[in-house]
Order: sequence, then structure tokens, then C-alpha cells
Amino acid sequence: MHPRVWLFLPTYNEAENLEAIVRATIAQLELAAPGDWRLLVVDDNSPDGTGAIADELAERLEGVEVLHREGKEGLGPAYLAGFEYALTRGAERVIVMDADFSHDPAHLPAMIGAAQDSDLVLGSRYVPGGQIENWPPLRRALSRCGSLYARLMLGVKVRDLTAGFRCVHSRVLETVEPSTLRSQGYVFNIELTYRALLAGFKVTEVPIRFRDREQGDSKMSLRIAIEALRLVPKLRGLRTEVVEQSSNGAVRARRVRWRPPRWPRRADPAGESGPDPDEPPAVTSAIAESAHTRTRG
Repeated sequence: MHPRVWLFLPTYNEAENLEAIVRATIAQLELAAPGDWRLLVVDDNSPDGTGAIADELAERLEGVEVLHREGKEGLGPAYLAGFEYALTRGAERVIVMDADFSHDPAHLPAMIGAAQDSDLVLGSRYVPGGQIENWPPLRRALSRCGSLYARLMLGVKVRDLTAGFRCVHSRVLETVEPSTLRSQGYVFNIELTYRALLAGFKVTEVPIRFRDREQGDSKMSLRIAIEALRLVPKLRGLRTEVVEQSSNGAVRARRVRWRPPRWPRRADPAGESGPDPDEPPAVTSAIAESAHTRTRG
């Protein structure tokens, strides 16, 4: 029988954190879903040796697997690879969290518990009980303003749209068609949640304590924040209802078609218009052609 709960950690240069976060996460997964889980490390060919450490952990620890990708392509494609890997192995719930301890594994039992009655569970910093530690006042203000901006632009009530700590039911992933998401990074999280809401799924926010990373470098940058402000309005109008009619004109079926937003192209340093940086590579079941895995358990 396939494990129903899969958790994956997207990693790039997390050698200092990886073993500790894997061991802490395993303990909480076993507490919340005894014997019914797998942990996947999705590494983007980290130059600091994160991938090699992940392989060693997979050899020593039951239930740990590793997906090696050829290089750093962005957070969105890493999410797509993790979702694809888990779904093709029978996952019912897929959890994604950061590998730098900004997401505390101690919140996993509450999130998995909430997922029994919800389609998408978000670890939220901005609902009652949620906290942010070790952030300066300016960064707190920017984060809250960015979240409010996204909520107002999209007309939704979810308070932490950019939350990267999330538990997604397989039916959500099958419906929202992640492979058609074109956004990257934090906008990827916004778009996935927005599609789930548009499709009528139940989204629940569970309060978490978010802590700024203590080891390694943050992946957040001013460019990413500005890009999010620019791209969020383009998510409106994603959902189109297609009505199929029979020969006598009666409605035979209704289905949702997702219309990917048209992102503006970014000029290269020489001023030439290059390929769309927000276009993720196709993710198919042939993922093994561009990645190899190491599995135990």
C-alpha cells in the first residue's frame, strides 16, 4: 500500500540545515501519520553538497527519498517536480515546507489534522495565533502590505496567500493543473491558492510561528518582491467556464479551463528580449529523463 502523506523539501545550498530538518520532520510525520508517510528532498544541484547529504540520509533513514534536478530553475519548477513525483507514487496529501527551519516541523500534526476536513491547508502567519520571529519592523510591514495587496487585487479572504508551508489534497492538484502555472517563487504560491479557491475547494489557515532562517542565506530578494507586485494583478481572469452542448442545444457538461496569464518578457542585459523567464519547463511523468532518484523504504 502506498503511503498517503508525502512531504517534500525544495533545497538549494541547505547543507547546514538538511540533516537536522529531515530528522525533526520525520519525528513529526511519524507522530501525525504513523507509517503512512514519505519525505522527499528535491535538490537543484546545490554546489554546497546538499544533494550528497540527502543521498546519505536516504541510505540511513527509512522513508527518505531524493530527487536530483539538473540545476537551479526557480521555486515554481521545484514545486512542480515535487508534486509530480508524489502524485505518481499514490500520494493523497502533499506537504511542502522550507528546509531552513523557518517552517517549524512541530506544526505538522495540526496541519495534517486540519487536512482531514479541508482541501488545502496553509501554515499562516497572519491569522490569530500566527507569529513572525526575528524580522525587523520594515520587513514585517512590507510582508503584511504585500499580503493585503494580493488579497485586495484578487478579492479573496485568505490572509497569507504567499504561505509556502502548505498541505494540498491530490484532488486539488489534479483540478488546478499545476503544470499550467507560469508564475515563479512567491507568486506561484498565490496562484495555486487562488486557483483552488476559484475551483471551489475549501482552504483553511492554521496559525504557525514563522522564524527567519539562522543558517545559510535567504532566497528572498527585492527583485522577487517587486516582481510579485507586478504579476499578481495578472492572475485575475484565470478561470474560464467551458460549456459543452449536445446537438439539440442542451447543456451536456460544464468544465473549467485555466487560461495562463501572459507575463511580460524581461529584457536581457544587452537589451534583447529573451525567453520568458516565468515559463517553467514541462513536467511530465517522464521526469526521470532529466532527474534521477535515490530511494529507500
